[in-house]
Amino acid sequence: MTANAFLNRPDPPTEADLAGALGDAQAVWNDLLRHLTSTQIAHGGGWKCHSPKWGWSFRLMKRKRTIVWLSPGRGAFDALFILGDKAVAAARRTALPAAVTAALATAPKYPEGTGLRLRITSARSLPALRKLAALKAAN
Repeated sequence: MTANAFLNRPDPPTEADLAGALGDAQAVWNDLLRHLTSTQIAHGGGWKCHSPKWGWSFRLMKRKRTIVWLSPGRGAFDALFILGDKAVAAARRTALPAAVTAALATAPKYPEGTGLRLRITSARSLPALRKLAALKAAN
């Protein structure tokens, strides 16, 4: 898990704050947001802070349903999907990178679903993130 770059802040990060924290990973962040909104997998999002000790995360939503949480760190970010049983079954039938399949196999199960957290550092992760978001939206 990537340490959140925006701990103990009263206000959400600005674009400049985000760029400073993510560095090269900001291009991946922006590409993911652009793709999910242009394909209507997600319709919008916003910053949310559940607790100052956890920091700020960006939530992408489709209507009232959260598709993915993005948690910015230094030079990377975490993508968190809470997948229901149907989405988990669909993900297991989908061609995903071995690291994602392994993370899914060991992901913790909560009452809301399976919590799949992935550390994102490069654009190599984009195809898997796009597939997972589409599975979440469809299931």
